Amino acid sequence: MKIGIASDHGGFELKEIIHPFLTGLGYEVVDFGPDHLDNSDDYPDYVIPMAKAVAAGTVDRGIAICGSGVGACIAANKVHGARAALIGDHFSAHQGVEDDNMNIMCLGGRITGYAVAQELITVFLKAEFTGLERHNRRIAKVKELDK
Repeated sequence: MKIGIASDHGGFELKEIIHPFLTGLGYEVVDFGPDHLDNSDDYPDYVIPMAKAVAAGTVDRGIAICGSGVGACIAANKVHGARAALIGDHFSAHQGVEDDNMNIMCLGGRITGYAVAQELITVFLKAEFTGLERHNRRIAKVKELDK
């Protein structure tokens, strides 16, 4: 599975920690940046290209990180085909994929500890969409908003 990661300065430290964590688990990682800490950068510059790659299928899933995770989540959800959620608990990390076919996990680099982030990411990446009729029906209603 190919995983896209992106952050801004508020999520840079966490991104740099999860990158080798993901490769250690056997995932191919595409880092959309930034490649160095720049306190004046903007999350849309990195999150939007990553979200576009997820929506296009260039990468299978994405992880977006900013200081709180909120801005990254808002930006990612502006991309048609991206289904991003700010995740801070174990249940939502898998349920978002299983029921809602979430394809981008957003984390707060200033509020999510490394060990918790690793656990949430592991759960997110192992989860699979159930494809149940009721879930497809709900997703279809949400997709109607993109038209």
